[in-house]
Amino acid sequence: MTSAPIPIPSRTQFVLDAIKHRILTGQLTPGQALVETELAAQYGVSKTPVREALKTLAGTGLVVMSQYKGVTVRMVDADMAREVYDVRLLLEPEALRRTVGRGACLDAARDALTRADAATDTAERSLANREFHRALYLPCGNPLLGRMLDEVRDQAALVSAVAWAADPSWQREAAEHREILRLALDGDADGAARALHAHIASFVQRAFPPDTEATEDAEHPHGAVPHAEKGHR
Repeated sequence: MTSAPIPIPSRTQFVLDAIKHRILTGQLTPGQALVETELAAQYGVSKTPVREALKTLAGTGLVVMSQYKGVTVRMVDADMAREVYDVRLLLEPEALRRTVGRGACLDAARDALTRADAATDTAERSLANREFHRALYLPCGNPLLGRMLDEVRDQAALVSAVAWAADPSWQREAAEHREILRLALDGDADGAARALHAHIASFVQRAFPPDTEATEDAEHPHGAVPHAEKGHR
């Protein structure tokens, strides 16, 4: 018999939601230290709910706990981004294909897209975009598949926050979202899945392009490319 999950105390949940929101909207940046005493003072709580919230965030991959550096917002690099987006590429288009195939309601996706278009700041737009993607995969009919995508959702949002801070690309992605939703509403499950796959793949390729030198090394493992041509990097 499976035991029911233990609910998170309200103060811990409050702190958890607040810190997560600040991370995913770029108010807390990768590498930034998260000091228990400072956070406790900011939120008017003791250190205990802060400590528990940080442990939960570490479990979801948003923060890193180190014996020497304490707790910091997780750094985002190309390897981490590609790992997270690889999971999305494998699972999210299939989930959308199933959502469309079973004729699930997509009103939540349409509403999220409207909120994203009407957003007045990057934080509001980022949250609406996350809800848009979730509204596409959650009604897929397989709760386990939905939960698996939920598990990488926050890490994907962290990658997006970093990428958008360096190179905002809202308009392009909004147009892609509209096309994905159009295909889904038309009942074109395969077309919507292909459009979603292209959307996810193009984002990570733009934000974290392949390392040219690493590609050259892989193509010439025995040093066939002279160092002079690589600029002695």
